[in-house]
Order: sequence, then structure tokens, then C-alpha cells
Amino acid sequence: MTLREACDAGRQELDRAGIPDAALDAWYLLEYVTGITRTVYFAEPGMQIADEQYERYRSLIKKRAEHIPLQHLTGEQEFMGLCFRVNENVLIPRQDTEILVETALKFLTDGKIPAADNSIHLLDMCTGSGCILISVLYYLKRSRLTGNGCRTEAHARGTGADISEKALAVAEENAARHHVEARFVQGDLFANVGGRYGMILSNPPYIRTAEIERLQDEVRMHDPICALDGKEDGLYFYRRIVKESRTYLEKGGMLIFEIGYDQAREVTELMIQTGFSDVRVRKDLAGLDRVVYGRYDNEWKG
Repeated sequence: MTLREACDAGRQELDRAGIPDAALDAWYLLEYVTGITRTVYFAEPGMQIADEQYERYRSLIKKRAEHIPLQHLTGEQEFMGLCFRVNENVLIPRQDTEILVETALKFLTDGKIPAADNSIHLLDMCTGSGCILISVLYYLKRSRLTGNGCRTEAHARGTGADISEKALAVAEENAARHHVEARFVQGDLFANVGGRYGMILSNPPYIRTAEIERLQDEVRMHDPICALDGKEDGLYFYRRIVKESRTYLEKGGMLIFEIGYDQAREVTELMIQTGFSDVRVRKDLAGLDRVVYGRYDNEWKG
């Protein structure tokens, strides 16, 4: 069996199973199993694939045909140019979420986030794989080291919170993988967090409960439901985080959310009604509303 024959057979099986981007997934799995590059593949498509590699490839193709996500088969997903460990206990990082990271980094490198004792404290609520917090800390450190537009001299400290212990284990592994120092705490939102933060980031569950059954099989059947379900109207966690975050934000601290494409108005109103100022919406590359952010200038008394 040659590389080309194996890849063609994989593509055909995924096509029959109705897998989107069947050709691309067939290639990624071949690359994962054999370790070959695309350059080698196109230069020597007639190269023989070892029997044991082909059997492993066929097994993975069969699982992908059952709509198991590609990332669960390889155990990895790229996000912000970094490779993150993923499994069935965390949401697979998606490109849309990079807008949240880029927004946070802009405020941080511009020196617009309050610091305490020369440290900027960051909190990533509903951290999951840790991809948001780890990416922010990773690139903020490099911006400071290179002087690449970074106007803050404060040291950044990060905390990630999640209700799932299994998700936190993945986040800790990803932090170690990228040599990022972060603290991870388990609990229902702010239950075990403590302290105050110059910035709180969150990509909370925001899918309306009734819509979950209409999601792609890869999401509905394999992503953790607790990371998807935003209750009846999808706004349950936004309400709680907006209200509770006031206790944990430094004066002038910033709250930044990822949102569903149709939730900008509701989340904006929630933040304004709760005392946040300069509330803005940022769109993603597809032109859809994706991030809402605002600043809390008051001293919350509880």
C-alpha cells in the first residue's frame, strides 16, 4: 500500500460517512501516523506505508467516520500558533476564540490594565484546556522580552478556574508544555478563586439548551456538555459572571467575553446595567460579533 493509495482510501471512507473536509482529515491522519511532511508526500506518493502504520491509519479513519473529532484522535489542536493538548474533557480550541486573546493582549501591551504591587493579575473563568490564559501569558512575556510594542513593565500572573477537575488536568499539562506559570482552581465559577484581578477573561458556556441537539455530531456527542450548555437563553453564565466579577476586579479592571454571534446586544446591556463602562463589541474575521468587553471603575461593596 502506497502513501497515495492509503490517503485516497481514507478520503473515500470519510466521504461516504459525510465528513466535511474529508480529504484534509484523511491527510492529517496520515501525517499523524507516519510523521511524513506534505513535501515528502508529493515528492514520493508511491512510497510504501508500513503494514502496522496502515492498520493504525485504518483504525483512526474508522473512528473519524464515526464523527469522533479529528483532534480527539490526534490529541492536539493548534491555537494562536501553539499546540494544545485536548481530549473529551475540554472544548476543542477554535479560531474564533483567538479574537478574545488578541483583544486581551492589545490592552495588556498598551499598559491599560491596572496592576497591584507591580503585578497584573489575570483570571480566565471557565478555562477548559487553558488555551486562552496560556496564550495570553505566553505572548505577553515575549512582547515584554522583545520590546515589541509592549508598554507595561508589570509582571503578569494568571489563574484559570473551571468546575471540571479533568479539564484542569488538561490545562495544567498545557501550561507545562508551553513553560507558562499559572495557577488553576476548581469550583463553580468564583467559588474558590479569591483575590482581585486587573483582567477577567471568559469563554463561558453559551449555547441555548434547546440548540445543543442541533449541533454537529462532533460537538454534540463529543464535547463536554457542561462546557456548551448556557441554559435556556444561553445567558446564564454571562449574568453570573458579570454580577460576581465586580467583587474580583481591581478598580478600572476589564472584563472580556467571547459571545455567540447573536448575543452582543444582551451581553452589552448586562454589562452596562451592572456598572461597566466603555462597553464595546469586536467582530471576528467572518464579520460576526464575537467579543464584548468593558471596564469596571467602581469600588464594589457587595
